[in-house]
Amino acid sequence: MTCNHPTASPTQLFSPKRVWRGVAALMFSLLLAPAASFADEPATPAAQPATVAAAPASPAPVAIDPTSSEEAVAPAGEEPQIIAEEANSLGMAHDLSPWGMYQNADIIVKLVMIGLAIASIITWTIWIAKGFEVLGAKRRLRVEISNLKKAGTLKEASETAAKKGTLAYLLVQDALEEMRLSANSREKEGIKERVSFRLERLVAACGRNMSSGTGVLATIGSTAPFVGLFGTVWGIMNSFIGIAKTQTTNLAVVAPGIAEALLATALGLVAAIPAVVIYNVFARSITGYKAQVADASAEVLLLVSRDLDHLPPERSSQPHMVKVG
Repeated sequence: MTCNHPTASPTQLFSPKRVWRGVAALMFSLLLAPAASFADEPATPAAQPATVAAAPASPAPVAIDPTSSEEAVAPAGEEPQIIAEEANSLGMAHDLSPWGMYQNADIIVKLVMIGLAIASIITWTIWIAKGFEVLGAKRRLRVEISNLKKAGTLKEASETAAKKGTLAYLLVQDALEEMRLSANSREKEGIKERVSFRLERLVAACGRNMSSGTGVLATIGSTAPFVGLFGTVWGIMNSFIGIAKTQTTNLAVVAPGIAEALLATALGLVAAIPAVVIYNVFARSITGYKAQVADASAEVLLLVSRDLDHLPPERSSQPHMVKVG
């Protein structure tokens, strides 16, 4: 070419034709540059597998903070491993078993849970103890009523019910005591009324004695849900405070605190539902026991009336003597 000839003059080198040719060549090269880069791209992934295959051998450590509001950005090849490590760290930080939630709960929520657990233990203890007491008392009372029905007089009933501490013994002895105190009385109806009054008081005392302890069940059944609700409200309040401090709404951070709070309500229901059911069962059983006591009292009153009718007639017609001086 003439442009490369060593003897070319400066006017030949900078002629308009040569300038336009240079500009056209530059523009053509710029247009062909993207196409050349696109043509070279398929060769690049072919060289990448060796690098990707070697990457898992020495993964770069990634620090994950569950309480951070910013999410760490990891390479595409390490994303599953990072998610697994995050799940494991969250699982270790929050044990979602009942015992683990109790250990991670606030001190107030812990006190509520302990109180509800004690209330539940008291409920089942009363159920076992009072259940055996009511069943035993009703069984003994059926035998005593049967013996009172077989007796013809109050004296025979006292010989049959000679065991101290039994209900029949108390009823018969009260009736005999009133008969002794009213030995000089001329009014049979007055004696019957006084004996009936003493027996009614004894029946009421037996009912109160048998009902002792059931009031605790009523108290637990009515207050345990509210105590558990208090623990839940307190726990959720602390959870929202923690959310405000960490400035995150990540469910993995929020859910454990709410679950710990709801555990208090669950314990409240566990303590209240059996208490209400057991209280109702005892109320019906004690009502039946009181009816049996009333039947025994009626049998004793029947014997008293029979003994008064068998008294000699001269006693009822004897004038009332008043000693003077």
